[in-house]
Amino acid sequence: MANVSVFNMEGKEVGTIELNDAVFGVEVNEHLVHMAVVQQLANNRQGTQKAKTRSEVSGGGRKPWRQKGTGHARQGSIRAPQWKGGGVVFAPVPRDYSFKLNKKEKRAALKSVLSDKVSNGKLVVLDELKLDEIKTKKFTEVMKNLKVESGLVVIAENNENVVLSARNVADVNTALVNTINVYDVINAKTLVLTKDAVKKIEEVYA
Repeated sequence: MANVSVFNMEGKEVGTIELNDAVFGVEVNEHLVHMAVVQQLANNRQGTQKAKTRSEVSGGGRKPWRQKGTGHARQGSIRAPQWKGGGVVFAPVPRDYSFKLNKKEKRAALKSVLSDKVSNGKLVVLDELKLDEIKTKKFTEVMKNLKVESGLVVIAENNENVVLSARNVADVNTALVNTINVYDVINAKTLVLTKDAVKKIEEVYA
């Protein structure tokens, strides 16, 4: 099991924590990580793109000129695709881009990115994160003490003071243990977990 240093809000090391290899020490499965990211991005797509085919564009009910004898190519409608204002040949229609990923695959993908953060030294464990008031300046100081310029802060339980204090901090997001996902973790340069969050993650995913 990997031992990781635990820091307080002042950025001083106050101890170590042993991470469960079943969650933070698995072999990285790049294929599952890729699938999890693709799934999340696909599920977020609105799928509302729409263009009209030649049958949906208004006008063009009359043949523009007679079939023969004009010197022009034969035409049946001014709303055919080759005409200005005509319909689109294979027009996009609203569709659902979402697809399903098995629970075990999702869990394995999340374990993979968590393990990757540990192996690359991009995981910071915080003793506790408590703010007496909603203060962006105070939250920024904590991140500065931990030398975190960009990252994801994961807390065990909803803390309004922490969440609202972090809301206006550029490049730093917050999340609860039950809302973390592969895309957010992999995009975070540094992953900050509170000790309580580590325990909860191990309980859920071990």
